[in-house]
Amino acid sequence: MINCKEFYDLLNKHSINFFVGVPDSLLKYFCAYITDNADEGRNIITANEGNAIALAAGHHLATGKYGLVYMQNSGQGNAVNPLVSLADPDVYSIPMLLIIGWRGRPGIKDEPQHVKQGKITLSLLDTLDIEYEVLPEDIEGARKAVKKAVESMQKNSAPYALVIKKGTFDEYKLQNKIETSFDLSREDAVKLVTDSLESSDIVVSTTGKTSRELFEYREELEQGHEKDFLTVGSMGHSSSIALGIALNKPDRQVYVFDGDGAAIMHLGAMGVIAQQEPKNLKHIIFNNGAHDSVGGQPTVGFQVDLPTIATAAGYKAAYSAETIDEIKNALRKLKEVEGLSLLVIKVNKGARKDLGRPTTTPIENKEAFMGFLSK
Repeated sequence: MINCKEFYDLLNKHSINFFVGVPDSLLKYFCAYITDNADEGRNIITANEGNAIALAAGHHLATGKYGLVYMQNSGQGNAVNPLVSLADPDVYSIPMLLIIGWRGRPGIKDEPQHVKQGKITLSLLDTLDIEYEVLPEDIEGARKAVKKAVESMQKNSAPYALVIKKGTFDEYKLQNKIETSFDLSREDAVKLVTDSLESSDIVVSTTGKTSRELFEYREELEQGHEKDFLTVGSMGHSSSIALGIALNKPDRQVYVFDGDGAAIMHLGAMGVIAQQEPKNLKHIIFNNGAHDSVGGQPTVGFQVDLPTIATAAGYKAAYSAETIDEIKNALRKLKEVEGLSLLVIKVNKGARKDLGRPTTTPIENKEAFMGFLSK
């Protein structure tokens, strides 16, 4: 394994000291070290990976130096457009170092949403004509790999990728943690909202632990899972999935169980949703100010006024709540609103260590869900 400090110091020796991206579970120890040790303004957690590519491009234009962009391989999709239409040698030829966590690596058991992406991670880099190396798991190998990357960026003036396998970095615990003292954890808030739903209500829940907590609560209640579409991948798109359902099921109430990081990742969706004026869509954001599923790195969830953004976009009503009484009162108001509405629930970061994962497959979830929608 590679010590995070040694790798960070190695990058700094090559004048790579500007870090941007979206955290990943395979990179969480290194991302935590960057969070604790990078100078102010030198580590920026972006809304999505495409933003990170653009930010690194701006850094290079202003300084001539190479920015480092970290991401999970699922974020390659968000990054493709600026990689090929901005950074590529056929356009502006902007070098940057990509650090990509390799979820779903062939031969390694992983969750369904990572399997396909794992298979195509390297071939996608080939398609993009981005040189890469799978980072060795020792510091000597890492030194050679970083040296090779820098030489490639110097020679080709193009992005270069280091692909990271599970277990590459030594454990490092984040010191610069967000401390909160809200009434509820996200899991307890999910339970509270679920308990308020009617039997015909439809739920679309977001990527990560929110869907896992919803699934486990249905199990605890000995209920089926047919009412819930679990968006196990496709981060940031749950609200758009819900819009597609709400427009075609106008007599049913559709609830989005969203996260702050997911909502912010594709914030423009709120404007499109509002423009369609669905009368039956309720958008709930569980805001813990963190990318909780990939190491707890901070989002701007507590700095962004999401209810104001929603009403400015055209939502009929928007509320924020953090105490149990406030949440219950806001849920009552939400039901009374005829039209698109939003509720932001501020919750504490963290989850149970024994939190399970859905035991049904995505196909089983889809088929049961479509059956429920057809009733």
